Amino acid sequence: MHPYTIRPMTVEDAPIVGRQREAMFLEANQPQSALDTMREPFLTWLRPRLTDGTYLGWAIEHEGRVIGGTGLFILDWPPHYLHPEDSRRGYLLNVYVDAEHRGHGLARRLVEATYEGARRLGIAYLVLHASELGRPVYERMGWKDTNEMSLLRPSE
Repeated sequence: MHPYTIRPMTVEDAPIVGRQREAMFLEANQPQSALDTMREPFLTWLRPRLTDGTYLGWAIEHEGRVIGGTGLFILDWPPHYLHPEDSRRGYLLNVYVDAEHRGHGLARRLVEATYEGARRLGIAYLVLHASELGRPVYERMGWKDTNEMSLLRPSE
């Protein structure tokens, strides 16, 4: 078995992140038409954040090919009782591993890479939105449900 290696992502990896994000949403039964609409706006959003360091990404490679990745988006957040000394939260997103490489603990390794990135930045509080596939991985790693809700397009 060939080893898997993790490396930081650069702005040149943006298309890879986009493809993995689409694959992740397709597996969550989102319609291709919605993903087609998301593609370019997402890459337009991602590139400057990969450049300025507000989005940190990690790619996992096997035999020289990227087979998974993850991201950590740094959110400016008001001080909170859970993190009163820091006005930032780390938002874990875009965790993805190609189907043929799953079951080897690679998602865990990617998430742990985000922990190290957060530690380097002094960010103590992380959040994420879990897919049904990812939820057991996060629960085994100690993540807890919160009381977050959402609303799309508030009425006027």
